[in-house]
Amino acid sequence: MHGTKKPESPPTRTVNLALQGGGAHGAFTWGVLDRLLEDRRLDFEGISGTSAGALNGALLAYGMATGGREAARELLDRLWHRLAGSNVLSPLQPTWMDRWTGNRHLEGSPFYAGLDLMVRVMSPYQFNPLGLNPLRHALTGLVDFDVLRGLAAPRLYVSATNVTRGKLKVFSGDELSPECLVASTCLPFLFQAEEIGGEHYWDGGYMGNPTLYPLIHECRSADILVVQVTPLARPEVPTQTTAIVDRVNEISFNSTFLRELRAMELINRLIRGHKLSEAEAGVRAINLHMVAAAEEMAALGVSTKMNNDLAFLLELRGMGREAASAWLETSFDRVGVESTAELGNAFV
Repeated sequence: MHGTKKPESPPTRTVNLALQGGGAHGAFTWGVLDRLLEDRRLDFEGISGTSAGALNGALLAYGMATGGREAARELLDRLWHRLAGSNVLSPLQPTWMDRWTGNRHLEGSPFYAGLDLMVRVMSPYQFNPLGLNPLRHALTGLVDFDVLRGLAAPRLYVSATNVTRGKLKVFSGDELSPECLVASTCLPFLFQAEEIGGEHYWDGGYMGNPTLYPLIHECRSADILVVQVTPLARPEVPTQTTAIVDRVNEISFNSTFLRELRAMELINRLIRGHKLSEAEAGVRAINLHMVAAAEEMAALGVSTKMNNDLAFLLELRGMGREAASAWLETSFDRVGVESTAELGNAFV
């Protein structure tokens, strides 16, 4: 009697993940990661995350290390449902007309208009003197940071902006804590700067959204998969004050990321053109991949980044799963071989 032959496991390939921030739009990344975890053909070595990307990255790394792919999927699900649950009693929600028409923007909310006015005339040190931040509660019980700090893989890198020094701070290893995740998400017009070790930090997007540096210099995999949330392009020139400020922030959040991409592409061309060796460059050539839904995300106004309504978050999750499925279909076989991201339009 012949023994039953066990089904062969699918071949796996290893990538590093670069996860952008973007408030509620991070639910798009939730969907991307959920689909990648479901597929089982990708392993993750390093994860660089900013803001919502750092939250997603922390739960992915911790879940993978403690319970595998399904545990990571469950933790991500719990986080985003918890964020939606904390929004139920918040006045910052779509109006009933918005819900009826499917409008995900918050410009019609009187509270959103009031908040927009308040942050222009008052600082969070005035309207939030106790330094309250709902994210602290949302993270409670989800991650054992003692375990997260000791992980060899997936290794997490969390970006924050040092307020007084004007420099990027990347937290990793023994530095990981709930406070560094809060720091990475700290929008300076809404929350007081997060203090860690006598230094004060704001949202990491100002200096790296996310930073690619540790994935290039501290990880062995030559493939980086970027999950893009903040759109590079928008179809129209903003004319209203709020829209202008929002677009300036978007451009700022993408600027350092684009500079890193440009430097990486230059090194790649020199190495692959045999004008520079990897030993001389001190780095290897990198294969860059990107999962995005550029048109769909650009159609969402910046106000939707503050919309934590569950229906909207689930919509973004579905959008992320679809984008990840499309990337797996067209690009998985090229991982470890060549770049699949088309970056020509990003630099002109």
